[in-house]
Amino acid sequence: MKILVVEDELDMLDNLVRSLEEENYIVESATTFDSASEKIHLYQYDCILLDIGLPDGNGLILLEELKKLDPDQGVIIVSAKNAVDDKVAGLNLGADDYLPKPFHMAELHARVKSVLRRRKFKGNQLVELNNMIVDTDERTVSVEGKQVPLNRKEYDILLYFITNKNRLVSKTALGEHVWGDKIDEADSFDFIYSQIKNLRKKLKEHGTQLEIQAIYGIGYKLIEV
Repeated sequence: MKILVVEDELDMLDNLVRSLEEENYIVESATTFDSASEKIHLYQYDCILLDIGLPDGNGLILLEELKKLDPDQGVIIVSAKNAVDDKVAGLNLGADDYLPKPFHMAELHARVKSVLRRRKFKGNQLVELNNMIVDTDERTVSVEGKQVPLNRKEYDILLYFITNKNRLVSKTALGEHVWGDKIDEADSFDFIYSQIKNLRKKLKEHGTQLEIQAIYGIGYKLIEV
C-alpha cells in the first residue's frame, strides 16, 4: 500500500515516514502545498496523511482539489489545529478522519488500516478471491488453508492487482505504486518482470484460481481462471 505524507514539520515528517515504513507501507512525502499538489496530480495513493497548516497554502484547499481528482481517495487530516471548524470543514470536504497532534503512532496505524479496509476492501480485513484469502492486516496469503510464502514486493504487487482486478495495469503504474519514488532510479522494468515471474510461479504452485495475464507491451491484468 502506498501512502503520501503531507507535513511541513521535518521532525514529525521523519517520524511518520519511518513509522509507516516499519509497517511495510510504501511512503512518499511532501512538505509544501505546491509539492503535494504536484504529487496528487501525477501519482495515485492508497491513503494520504494531510497537515492542513502548510507554509504556502491551506491544506483544506488541497483536500478539495484532491477530492475533485478522485472522490474515493482515502484521506486522514493530521494537524496541530484542533478547532471544531477545521475538523467539520475537513470532514465535509470528504476526509475520512481527523487526528489532532500530538498522537500515538499506534493510533495512527489503526486509523490508516481502517481507512484502507473501508476504501479498498469494503471494510474487511480478509479479502477472498476464489480459493485465495488475503489477510490485509497480517499481510498473509493462503490458498485452501495453506499459506503462500511471498516476499514483501510480491505481496505488494499481488495486493495492487487485487485492488485493480480485471483492469489493465501498466508497467509504469505498477512500478510507481509498489516502488514509489525509487522507481525514478530504475533504468528498466527488469526488476518488475522478475518479481511478477516469481509471484506467478508461487500462485501456480499453490493452485490459485487466479492468473496474472501479460498484455504484451503494455502491462498486466489479474483474472480468474
